Amino acid sequence: MDKQKTILREISFSGIGLHTGNKSNVTLKPAEADTGIVFIRKDIAGFPKIKACVENMLSAQSTPRRTSVGNDTVQIQTVEHLMAALSGLGVDNLWVELDSNELPGLDGSSLKYIELLDQAGIKEQEKERDYFSIKEPIRIEEAGASIMALPAAEFKISYTLDYKLLLPKTEFIEMTLNPEVFKNEIAPARTFCLESEVAELKRQGLGLGANYENTLVLDKDGRVIKNKTRFPNEAVRHKVLDLIGDLYFTGCPLKAHIIALKSGHSLNLKLVKKIAEQRKRDSMYTQKGVLEVTDIMKIIPHREPFLFVDRITKIEYGKSATGIKNVTINDYFFKGHFPGRPVMPGVIIVEAMAQVGGVMMLAAEENRGKLAFFLSIDNVKFRKPVVPGDQLVLEVEAIKVKSKTGQVRGRALVDGKVVAEADFVCALIKD
Repeated sequence: MDKQKTILREISFSGIGLHTGNKSNVTLKPAEADTGIVFIRKDIAGFPKIKACVENMLSAQSTPRRTSVGNDTVQIQTVEHLMAALSGLGVDNLWVELDSNELPGLDGSSLKYIELLDQAGIKEQEKERDYFSIKEPIRIEEAGASIMALPAAEFKISYTLDYKLLLPKTEFIEMTLNPEVFKNEIAPARTFCLESEVAELKRQGLGLGANYENTLVLDKDGRVIKNKTRFPNEAVRHKVLDLIGDLYFTGCPLKAHIIALKSGHSLNLKLVKKIAEQRKRDSMYTQKGVLEVTDIMKIIPHREPFLFVDRITKIEYGKSATGIKNVTINDYFFKGHFPGRPVMPGVIIVEAMAQVGGVMMLAAEENRGKLAFFLSIDNVKFRKPVVPGDQLVLEVEAIKVKSKTGQVRGRALVDGKVVAEADFVCALIKD
């Protein structure tokens, strides 16, 4: 595992925002491990801080053609080129102080940001980086564009740019990202627009700081006006740059294969939200702690009235787990099972043990999305009746878990005494 990184020393610079045209003075400062990327508006009383995270992303509709962070009163616009540079170099923690509402556009790429970060120096910190590996495919479509994230052992992007009005031919690029690849192949690619868009963008108050040097302007034949390209396919490379910057709003480096067709900031940010949701679920699965009933229902398909586990109090995925079932007179089975002297049916106690075993096996990464079906139940013993008011403690341990089967031993206890036990084998089947 690599370590988290920040910069070695602070560094300052100034520039004009691509869209607002506002001048901004910026200082990048080292930050402690686990800080993340945090923007500080020095021109506003109280110096409000805005962290670069999913919760603080502004909608693509409110700040079109750029990625911005903020809240109801504070904004920092066009942060994607800096975020891409930080992602590309693996910088996890940074204070970004500025005195305006937009980061400088500089040369329209991430190249100048890379140079500034190199000047500041990058240092490792004590804590390890928190990578997130995509576990389940995610796909989003919007107005003829699409983007998906697939499980992968590394960070890879495949991007297809197919704007017939913009370019004479489809452009495609695919690469596995690391700092050297980002520096040499992606960072220098500049933002671009159509010549026919310029007047309308200006009318909307956009591109006020853009010029022919920091923005590639393409005529109707796809030729660059008053400038030269740094790559024959600079446009698609810049789309990858934007995508990398947007994806860093997940708050961690990714292990995923991102496949995009004509995706822009709007679609990118929707993908970021979906990844964040998956990461939150994954965090729930991997923590050594409690799973409440709503969490349990995300792992096994059982629902009322057939869900017999109220809480998982301890779990080691694929190895052991402990669950709780609070037995009350309101449980539906008491209406017909010895109503005059209610006793919890033994088969339901066995089922409750099996459900805890199912959580233990199906929460493991390799078994996500599977179902557990009984193949056999052996060595069943019922030692004491379970009645309303009892708290049933369900302990299970894995005897052997493979990709298609799981052999589990379980026992149920009330007040520390065993009331039932059983061994069972389940088939693990893809849903």
